[in-house]
Amino acid sequence: MQEKMGSRWEKEKVPWISWTTVSQRAKYQKRNRKNKNERLILKTKKMKYYFNKTLNEDFDKVIEKVTEELKNEGFGILTEIDVKETLKKKLDVDFKKYKILGACNPPYAHKALEAEDKIGTMLPCNVIVQEIEEGTVEVAAVNPMASMQAVENEQLKEVAEEITNRLEHVIDKL
Repeated sequence: MQEKMGSRWEKEKVPWISWTTVSQRAKYQKRNRKNKNERLILKTKKMKYYFNKTLNEDFDKVIEKVTEELKNEGFGILTEIDVKETLKKKLDVDFKKYKILGACNPPYAHKALEAEDKIGTMLPCNVIVQEIEEGTVEVAAVNPMASMQAVENEQLKEVAEEITNRLEHVIDKL
């Protein structure tokens, strides 16, 4: 009798959240026909955390182009970190040409900070320029929408969408 009651309780009284499962093959949401409380979670495609483009140009020329395109979209460069130089100085190791540009669009940064005061932990928007091999340079920019998925704030989402569009435009124009 106890066993029967235990089974019945498990099937009828346990909230559906307790029965949630993940199926790697699920493409569509569906219910388990044996247990109406059990749901399969949709497998979602992960959003890329960056946008990138590879150019067949000189490293320094690419830095100039990126800086100019960022300026055209309302961004200024707050920081420029020369990773190659820093690693040589701090660790005495040789590294490829690699710079991190800290880009900021002040009006949107202000909107983001007004909407979410801790968002400064994710500012500025980083853009990297790295030499893959002589004459081949990759430029990559952070995807603000991917960065801000964990923050539940509709006002911030609007700002992130606009900055994402602007950074994608920078990369596309190179």
